[in-house]
Amino acid sequence: MELTSDALMNSLLALGSAALVITLWLWPRLARQRPLPVLGRVGLLTVTQIVLVSVLALSVNNSFGFYTSWDDLLGSGGTKLALTSNENHKGGAPVGDALVRPTEEGGLETVGDLPKGPPEEVGRVESVRIVGKETGLSDQMFVYLPPEYFDPKLALTRFPVMLAIAGYPGITVNLMKELPVVQQAVELQRTGKMQPTIVVLARPTLDPPRNTECVDVVGGPRTETWFTKDVPEALHSAYRIGRSPASWAVFGYSTGGSCALRLGMRFPNVFGATAALHGDVKVVEDQFTGGSLFGGDRTLAEQSDLTWRLQNLPAPPLSMLVVTTRKEADYPQTVQFVEQAQQLAATNPQFQVESMYLDDGGHNFDSWIRELPATLEWVGNRLG
Repeated sequence: MELTSDALMNSLLALGSAALVITLWLWPRLARQRPLPVLGRVGLLTVTQIVLVSVLALSVNNSFGFYTSWDDLLGSGGTKLALTSNENHKGGAPVGDALVRPTEEGGLETVGDLPKGPPEEVGRVESVRIVGKETGLSDQMFVYLPPEYFDPKLALTRFPVMLAIAGYPGITVNLMKELPVVQQAVELQRTGKMQPTIVVLARPTLDPPRNTECVDVVGGPRTETWFTKDVPEALHSAYRIGRSPASWAVFGYSTGGSCALRLGMRFPNVFGATAALHGDVKVVEDQFTGGSLFGGDRTLAEQSDLTWRLQNLPAPPLSMLVVTTRKEADYPQTVQFVEQAQQLAATNPQFQVESMYLDDGGHNFDSWIRELPATLEWVGNRLG
């Protein structure tokens, strides 16, 4: 059973209930103060507590997404693989020594509202494990291929890509289960409001439970290199996707939104568009990041501070959308950042900055769900 599966949770709940009933039934029979009855009571309490703690730990993990599989938990999924070119791939991730490999890691089976039918009619979502050639990092991702990808008439066509990054803490499948990114993209593409686009779903956490904020951590995981070099290179080896920045967009919510803004502004040679729901413009370093991500290096920290970049660096060739609500605690800071960005964009046509603000709502899925359709339509209009 997979780590995040309902079957594992239900089994532990059943085991916990059985342990509790057995404890209540046997306790009076073990009441005597002799070695064996005492050991029996200790054993019953130990088993019951272990099961209950396991249920609690699994519940917390499933809610916050620290670990998505047994390999993730045990640290056995990080083998570095060799790149295998597969330019004519027509739908399933390549097998063998490749950077994109099919996987049966859990999550996809928990999403019940994905379109059902043959790929050439409804598209297909694939569960894959991507391994970075540069960083050696490895993680499970989901890749949505639109119906047009399977059309023989488009066998030589390269498709645009939107990389979607979940929040922290959160698992990748939240981009379908909690925030219907794929489902909304399917609907927009079906109605012609978004061109046929490959959607790649990822999480920002590559060193769980640490929050790396999608930066190259000094002495730690090189998450930024993973997203800007390893992931594009691996996907190019397996799918028919565009190679220019105009064909790539990065999107995210919460921490994923912070990542999207930062990756877009720092690497416009990779991403031509970026859209963020309730993201931060500055890297937040706290107990979840395990202290300083930059090793106390002020220069590195400034490079990832988007306000500093606006004030000190040339405008990037990038289309950017910032989305939040007027009730968010950091709404004034977001507005200030957008206004500064728009002032810079006014004299730099290559830099386009737009914003959308809901009148109400907080830092939650209810707000992000309401913001999602217009955001994805915006992204679709900027992909080449």
